[in-house]
Amino acid sequence: MCSHQTPNRDSGAPHIVAAHPEQGWSLLCDGGIVFDDTGELRADGNVVPPHRAPAERLTVAA
Repeated sequence: MCSHQTPNRDSGAPHIVAAHPEQGWSLLCDGGIVFDDTGELRADGNVVPPHRAPAERLTVAA
């Protein structure tokens, strides 16, 4: 396991060591888990909620 501890995952951020797109998640080298809905479960137990756009921004005007 790597020792990355950057909270905002920018430069020097942990990288994916195991991807499971069929299940919607990837394991990071620091033990964190990133979900396809943009949420995260970090190795220290902290949770980052999904960063979803409001539904009204996702609708397509005809």
